[in-house]
Amino acid sequence: MQRYDELMFTLAVQALQDVEGTREMYARNYGARTRPMGADDIAFITSRTSFYMASVSETGWPYIQHRGGPVGFLQVLDDHTLAFADYKGNKQHISHGNVDHDDRVSLFLMDYPRKARLKLQGHATFQNAADSADLAARLTVEGQGRVERLVTIKLAAFDWNCPQFITPRFDSAEIAQLVGPEMDNLSARIQELEAENAALRGQG
Repeated sequence: MQRYDELMFTLAVQALQDVEGTREMYARNYGARTRPMGADDIAFITSRTSFYMASVSETGWPYIQHRGGPVGFLQVLDDHTLAFADYKGNKQHISHGNVDHDDRVSLFLMDYPRKARLKLQGHATFQNAADSADLAARLTVEGQGRVERLVTIKLAAFDWNCPQFITPRFDSAEIAQLVGPEMDNLSARIQELEAENAALRGQG
C-alpha cells in the first residue's frame, strides 16, 4: 500500500502547499504514520452503515454514489481488500460502467456521532455473483434481495481526516442507544409512582 501523500499530492497540489507553507509539515507527518491497515481501521470500516464511492467517467466527470446497509455490509477480506454486495438497483450502472473504463475509486466513510472520517483510494472490480458463489454467500445481507454483483476494492492508500466541521448526526439505532438507558430508568420510575399511587388510593 502506498503513502497517501505520495498518491494524492500531485505537482499542482504541492505547488499550492508551498504557497501555504504546509508541504514539509505534511511530508513529515505522513512519513511518520505510514502503516498497513490495522485492527482499529478494520473495526471502523466494518461498523459503517453507509459510505460514499467516487468514480470517474470516460468523459472525465466524477460521480459519487451512496451505498448503505446494515452494520457489516462493507467487509474487509484482508488488510488491503474491501468488498460489498451489489443488489438490484435503478439499473443506471454508472459506477459499474465507470469502473470498467477506469478502476480507480475513492471511498469516504463517515462516523457523524464521533466526528470521524476515513478516506480510501483503491482499484475496484465488479463481477457477477454467480461467478463466485462463496464470496456472494459471505457478502449477502439478509433482507436486501438478490445479490447480482460483487464489488471488491484493492486498497492503494488510506488516510484519516480531521474532525473539523463535521456536524454530529445520529441514526435511529444510535439515538436508541443514547436515550435507551434513560428511557428505561424513566419507565421504571413511572411504574414505581403508579404503584405508590395505587397503594395510596387503596388506603383511602
